[in-house]
Amino acid sequence: MLTRDDMDCLSKKGISEAALEDQLARFREGFPYLTVCSPATLGNGIVRIDETSKANCKREWNDYLAKDVNVVKFVPASGAASRMFKSLYEFMELSDGVLSREADMKFFSEIEKFAFFNVLNEKCTEREGKNVAELCRQGRHKSVVSNVLNDKGLNYGALPKGLLLFHRYEDGNRTPFEEHLAEGAMYAKNAHGKVRLHYTVSQEHMNLFRDICNRAVPFFSKKYGVEYEVTFSVQKPSTDTVAVDKDNNFFRKSDGSLLFRPGGHGALIENLNDIDADIVFIKNIDNVVPDSFKQDTVEYKQVIAGLLVGLQKQVHEYQRILDEGATEEQVNEMIDYCEKRLCFFCTGIRSKSFDEKVTYLTNKLNRPIRVCGMVKNEGEPGGGPFLCVNPDGTRSLQILESSQFDKNDESQWGIMQRAEFFNPVDLVCAVKNYKGEKFDLPKYVDPNTGFISLKSKDGKELKALELPGLWNGAMSDWITIFVEVPISTFNPVKVVNDLLRKEHQSE
Repeated sequence: MLTRDDMDCLSKKGISEAALEDQLARFREGFPYLTVCSPATLGNGIVRIDETSKANCKREWNDYLAKDVNVVKFVPASGAASRMFKSLYEFMELSDGVLSREADMKFFSEIEKFAFFNVLNEKCTEREGKNVAELCRQGRHKSVVSNVLNDKGLNYGALPKGLLLFHRYEDGNRTPFEEHLAEGAMYAKNAHGKVRLHYTVSQEHMNLFRDICNRAVPFFSKKYGVEYEVTFSVQKPSTDTVAVDKDNNFFRKSDGSLLFRPGGHGALIENLNDIDADIVFIKNIDNVVPDSFKQDTVEYKQVIAGLLVGLQKQVHEYQRILDEGATEEQVNEMIDYCEKRLCFFCTGIRSKSFDEKVTYLTNKLNRPIRVCGMVKNEGEPGGGPFLCVNPDGTRSLQILESSQFDKNDESQWGIMQRAEFFNPVDLVCAVKNYKGEKFDLPKYVDPNTGFISLKSKDGKELKALELPGLWNGAMSDWITIFVEVPISTFNPVKVVNDLLRKEHQSE
């Protein structure tokens, strides 16, 4: 039963009682597994761009930018850095603090290579009266780690990744937030010299992001000769999901109130929907490299963006023809295009009546479009590209996580294990129709693609509800194209020692 306080909480968050009931139903009933036809592979859902096509795509993108267009770089940046430092937290729990594990030995033997070393050294000297080298010689490695993690030192254990120093430069070391400013200037500058970026952040860190933005924007504006427009948003409270106990009853905190949790990155479809843009790039906050390694990243952003605007041009032309009245020949041409170029299929469509074909094409072509870079799978955890059956019986390309496969179904699980490519979150999106009207993006979410995870609170187990992921089910009903991009464009920082890889060390 909901109390008056519960109802007040729902009202403040903007969550209806009906929506809450839907969430409870999800916990009770779970989510259905998708029917997956095959992994997407080269020639079967994934496009390989040859040198001639690459040049054409880059030219197409540069021609597009020369017009009066509105391009935004959208960066989810609320993720906490705490998981980056899992090994250091474990080290702090060791009774003797002896460097016995490989990860710990590497961290300390190469500690001067980290971009945050100088500020760490200053903190150690200020707080401990000794610098990092002296503390290490005395075996006081835990004191060094403490100054990395806690709020009296760098506080890196509590900050989001976007605010950590990642890369060294002679003119000032950079955070991921700043690296995205640099990237934006390299491939998303419009005809007026403006670069627009939008970061989604947590409310508690908003002021820190604004502070670094105010410091960094004048520097990068001068460095790259551009004008920046940087905006921020937070996940909407209305996208929070309620937690339940193992019996699917409301999980209540010690004060008796309901426990709500953020709905995961799928909630950001609402933030994306609020942005006024023609084209939107989406990329994770931690997948950045120093300028000396940016060439491949910039080139392939131009390539997939050029491919997108070329596809959009053709799709918009077909939308216009359908609105004005298409011929039988044009309709059959569109069906061929959908199958061969856009890789979505409808069994028996060619035997349908003319009017049924027009209705099908009108619905299927009048959707947002995304082009997604895909890299060769080298064992990274995360989603991959597949050809799937949709709720309406059609087949199309989707990005799926392993949790969306039934492990008890040998055939389906076998398809997942045969995946040759990995989703690095490298997207460029077209979100308007041929009339320039913006699509209402939440309408294209498949609500059956969320999942339930097990968590804990105050020592008690709970079940949490994750919304359909931003590039998974939240974009399920988009026109989707997969393109092979080189592994050199994928350099995430999952653990702190990743920053010691050559791709994160400035030359």
